[in-house]
Amino acid sequence: MEKIRIFDTTLRDGEQSPGASMNLDEKIRLARQLERLNVDVIEAGFPSSSPGDFESVKRISQEIRGPQIAGLSRTTPGDIDRAWEALRYAQNPLLHIFIATSDIHLQHKLRKSREEVMEEAGRAVAYAKRFTGQVEFSAEDATRSDPDYLARVVQAAIDAGATIVNIPDTVGYTTPTEYGKLIAGLRQRVPNIQKAVLSVHCHNDLGMAVANSLAAVENGARQVECTVNGIGERAGNASMEEIVMALKTRRDFFSYDVGVVTELIYPTSRLLSSITGILVPPNKAIVGANAFAHEAGIHQDGVLKEKTTYEIMRPESVGISQSTLVLGKHSGRHAFRERIKTLGYELSEGHLNQAFQRFKEVADKKKQVFDEDLEAIIADEILRIPDLYKLVNLNVVSGSVTVPTATVQIEFAGKLYQEASFGDGPVDAAYKTIAKITKTKSRLLKFSVNAITGGTDAQGEVMVILEEGGIRVTGQGAHTDIILAAAKAYVNGLNKLEYQKRIKGV
Repeated sequence: MEKIRIFDTTLRDGEQSPGASMNLDEKIRLARQLERLNVDVIEAGFPSSSPGDFESVKRISQEIRGPQIAGLSRTTPGDIDRAWEALRYAQNPLLHIFIATSDIHLQHKLRKSREEVMEEAGRAVAYAKRFTGQVEFSAEDATRSDPDYLARVVQAAIDAGATIVNIPDTVGYTTPTEYGKLIAGLRQRVPNIQKAVLSVHCHNDLGMAVANSLAAVENGARQVECTVNGIGERAGNASMEEIVMALKTRRDFFSYDVGVVTELIYPTSRLLSSITGILVPPNKAIVGANAFAHEAGIHQDGVLKEKTTYEIMRPESVGISQSTLVLGKHSGRHAFRERIKTLGYELSEGHLNQAFQRFKEVADKKKQVFDEDLEAIIADEILRIPDLYKLVNLNVVSGSVTVPTATVQIEFAGKLYQEASFGDGPVDAAYKTIAKITKTKSRLLKFSVNAITGGTDAQGEVMVILEEGGIRVTGQGAHTDIILAAAKAYVNGLNKLEYQKRIKGV
């Protein structure tokens, strides 16, 4: 199979995404991950744009030895010198030269004629060839350029020594059919096109970056420029993970190979997200939280019987441990039964029906039903957990100049117990006092508050997750006094925890 080169520009074009700037150490961390991912090219930055970019390209050139390292440059000799100064340490450097070729850019940005730009492109490539045999030329805004003029510029760049020519859809303007025809047309129009690799670089302004890139591959492009999670200017770039998995999954259609270690795709996505703080949307293809999640009952039933009914890729192939059956209002009995078994419960058909009915009621109120919710349903509907602890009274003193203090009365085994404690806040003081009375060894894993109604008199609902000895339970409490709601949730969770410990012999 012919190979499609993956040119990763996360560290250059991706970093231009608003809010995605990375410091030097973060760039090095991501570059090392891209090296493990085995992309073909890492575009490390634009050396002349800032001292920070220069230093990151230099460090990456010194430390990364697998992929080819590219640095971007305008067509001026000073820019090219600066780029080479940073790139010269690379084992396999690639000087990436660009200039715009559309009339819009020529008239309003460059203020140069077509002939001037074509001559400048040739001179810049020839100048760059003095430093390295590997030079890429990009015709910025190629998809809005005159096709005949674009062909002439590409020919001039190859004549000057360009080994890669890139045809960017800089503003995400083109469509797959149109872009495919442009790439095919260049292969016909440019007589020396076989001397260079055709590359494509697509933006996602109209949501077609991946489709356009794949259309270009069908028509002769052999390098795709893309970014992790599709980050980049404006609406972003073509998504690396989508390009790679499309080529991998549909080899029957594309018949090309890629060298990316796909099992590292998800960890790479997570690393970038943690560095930049830009979260991946749940419905994002390949790496989104819902990419391998199923909620619809029909889908869940199919996946439980045979995964390929609704999964065209194995989650493990991109580094996700397994697909998930998300329990919600669309889920069916089959998925519910399997999840109950996974949690370790063996219910009779009658109890299962009873629990399933209650699950549907809960699912209508919540977007997603978690394992802790299921255990609460079973405990409340089937097992009928008795209250070991009963909250009798709560008094809290708190304020800006007062140390928060809580006094709590709890009834336990027919006796009334009272304690008081200080805390960092009113809830912390209350929880410390309750823990002192009950002598619990549990850990509070989660604490969340939601307003059930609107207004200043809204009833608040508190949910806590407690864990002890591998047993995890959910406690819930509601009241217009949020501190009291929090205390009720904690006591409710402790009652469930003690019950689970007894039935499991802990």
